[in-house]
Amino acid sequence: MMTVRCYLAPSSIEGLGVFCHEPIRKGDTVWRFDDRFDQRLPRSLVESADPVMREFLERYGYDHLDHPDHLFLDADEGRFMNHADQPNTDFRGADFGIALRDIPAGEELTCDYREFTFGELHMQPSRHRVAALAAE
Repeated sequence: MMTVRCYLAPSSIEGLGVFCHEPIRKGDTVWRFDDRFDQRLPRSLVESADPVMREFLERYGYDHLDHPDHLFLDADEGRFMNHADQPNTDFRGADFGIALRDIPAGEELTCDYREFTFGELHMQPSRHRVAALAAE
């Protein structure tokens, strides 16, 4: 669950991104897994899911290095956090993410997917028509 006030907006990285409403200080927690809100799903659910659900889970679910038989799914804006090779957050803690530097209000929050992904990183095509909607 995001622990800072944030919003979704078009991202120059990919489709939608998570942006902070207020400045965040280096070391502040920006996200924390909350089992009352976020989901921990057995991988067998993904494998047996219908195609539409499977596409969604593969797109927004993520690995947890301590629980390889499960897929995790954020219930809030966190699922839209985009990857960056030089992110402004650190998710090596697995159950929380912290700001690596001061982040000004309005900046997109990014993370390095490799910090919590098993094997090779595979980026998927955009699922959102943000650019097309903005042009209409």
